Amino acid sequence: MKLKVVIKLSVDIFMTLALLFLMGYHLWGEALHEWVGAGMLFLFIAHHILNGYWYKSLFKGKYNTIRILTLCIDILVLVSMLAQMYSGIVMSRYVFDFLPSIGGISLARRLHILGAYWGYILISLHLGLHWNMILGMFRKAAGLKNKSKIRSIVAFIAGLMIAGYGVRAFINRDFSTYLLLKSEFVFLDYSESKILFTIDYLALMGLCVFIAHYCTKMIRKLRKKSEEQQ
Repeated sequence: MKLKVVIKLSVDIFMTLALLFLMGYHLWGEALHEWVGAGMLFLFIAHHILNGYWYKSLFKGKYNTIRILTLCIDILVLVSMLAQMYSGIVMSRYVFDFLPSIGGISLARRLHILGAYWGYILISLHLGLHWNMILGMFRKAAGLKNKSKIRSIVAFIAGLMIAGYGVRAFINRDFSTYLLLKSEFVFLDYSESKILFTIDYLALMGLCVFIAHYCTKMIRKLRKKSEEQQ
């Protein structure tokens, strides 16, 4: 595996772990939350530098359904990340406390909630859209050259079970309230188990990955069938 690919994969893995960590603000404390958030900012910049070809290819080639969908998700991820970064800096009491106050705490709080919850969903969908590529890397690393129907069935069943639990977590965690900004404050359980929190949020991520991955597979099959009939 080439060094650049290893670096890109490492940055993406650390970004995913940081995202999961940041959602557990109440479990780790405000200071650590800010420092990890600052680290996420640098990882985000590194991710875009390493994937600079994405900007160069925007106006090249044809746009099919999957490419349009991917572009829309990517733009929304960028917007949500910028909202989190701006609002995080405005509300900072540790990392960026040296910066002059610009006010707008109420707006920043709203942007941070929207950016955090929508960002988690959108980045998880982004992962799902690239899941084939991720699976390909793991298959290559494990030395699995040929695709297996049995492995595909087992993966689908496992994914479906995780997605089912993810739906439960979405409802129990009241995600819709924060996605629609029905409340300007997030109600947190400071005594909850870190393990159960992680399981819930990984399942939520799994739900989004499952939806995006199998939706793209369905779109590809429909497109292939349409091309064969022409």
